[in-house]
Amino acid sequence: MSSSALPTTFNEPVTLAVIGGTGLYQLDTLTPVAKLTISTPWGFPSSPITISKTADGFPIAFLARHGAHHDLLPTEVPNQANIAALKSLGCKAIIAFSAVGSLQPHIKPRDFVVPNQVIDRTKGIRPSTFFERGFVAHAMFGEPFDLKLNKIIGDTCSDVLVGAEDIKLHTRETLGDDVTLIFTK
Repeated sequence: MSSSALPTTFNEPVTLAVIGGTGLYQLDTLTPVAKLTISTPWGFPSSPITISKTADGFPIAFLARHGAHHDLLPTEVPNQANIAALKSLGCKAIIAFSAVGSLQPHIKPRDFVVPNQVIDRTKGIRPSTFFERGFVAHAMFGEPFDLKLNKIIGDTCSDVLVGAEDIKLHTRETLGDDVTLIFTK
């Protein structure tokens, strides 16, 4: 079924989402079952959200960060609308991919990095909160990534990358062919 012929509604809860960055515009190994256009208080997300199912029927939402045709600059990505649209579907976890460079010489192009911390260099450049206009809330930023999800992703990547000579996995340390992850608890 072509993506234009997909249903425009989906009535099951979707708890997992993937946000694709540059070069990742769809989930090729999954079966698309719906394509949703969702309006939020922050406008529309950067692309329609495609709901796909795994072989065992688990639904996953996919959103293209830079738009379906990669036509949004990083500063134009409607992050609030993206997150609000995924939340409206029931998403509890988001796995986001991005193709960025590194200032660390040991992290090479094509390496896979599972971050556990972030430095927000966009503060003051674009909105960074859902809480504004008189609504006061405090969001913790000390651990911006879900440690359980990080562990699942790290473990899965280590299994998949065993024997991959040209791809290294970086978590809290750089790992090569002898992938052994060490996570702090």
